[in-house]
Amino acid sequence: MLISRYEIFYLFYAIIFSMNTQENLQKAKVVLQEADALFITAGAGMGVDSGLPDFRGTEGFWNAYPKVRELKLRFEEMANPEWFKSDPHLAWAFYGHRLQLYRDTVPHEGFSKLLQLSNDKAYQSFIFTSNVDGQFQESGFGEDQIMECHGSIHHLQCIHDCKQKLWSADEIIVEITEDFRAKDSLPTCPYCASIARPNILMFDDFGWNYSRSNGQRDRLVQWMDRVERDGAKLAIIEMGAGTAVPTVRNSSQQIAKRFSVPLIRINPRESEGAEIAIALSTVEALSQIL
Repeated sequence: MLISRYEIFYLFYAIIFSMNTQENLQKAKVVLQEADALFITAGAGMGVDSGLPDFRGTEGFWNAYPKVRELKLRFEEMANPEWFKSDPHLAWAFYGHRLQLYRDTVPHEGFSKLLQLSNDKAYQSFIFTSNVDGQFQESGFGEDQIMECHGSIHHLQCIHDCKQKLWSADEIIVEITEDFRAKDSLPTCPYCASIARPNILMFDDFGWNYSRSNGQRDRLVQWMDRVERDGAKLAIIEMGAGTAVPTVRNSSQQIAKRFSVPLIRINPRESEGAEIAIALSTVEALSQIL
């Protein structure tokens, strides 16, 4: 049976890809083993292996939320604080569903592998993530070693930010109707009784209370300065961070440049641009590295 030129090219590409992947997996293993401290960065792709939906593209978002498809709203339109004023029952249907989804989700085994590696290091680790799901806390990382640059769905604020205070969403349960509406009573501000909203940075969001994330940033800066001052060996591992919202990738690259260390980037679709690029899922890559 004859093999076409296309099949030969594909086979050759697959062999080269496999060789490069294995080489980079080994490089990553050495870098992580020799490190005194870990800077762990993560984007939305980190949660996909835990079963969380991938909002990549409008179709990906609509597949996760068919009712929103009927409204013809894209993710960046739905994730807008104005809905809490104009249609809070719709807003809380979306965020109430996500809140319960994240509560019910068990972090994948990659989190526990990273936690074990972190605990073995003299300076442990610090996490920088754009995820609002609380998966790192759920897997055992301490609150004092995490920066959530886009906030957290597990904390609430007033839509008017009346007292500039945040509170826990632990007691909040939002029931949702079949036509994707939140049932009464909606979460409200304990200070002024206005509608409450998640403490998440949304699109076109000028009312986000960033005090909690600022405090996390201060702790990250202190940790990073201590690692640098002591001359500790830092390793940087980035997972599931795409180019559409480049906050995490930019942070990884800036710290890699500051410490003159290679960046380990794990991303099945967009691994390019790093010294150690691994085009695998987070779980698959970490299982082989750790």
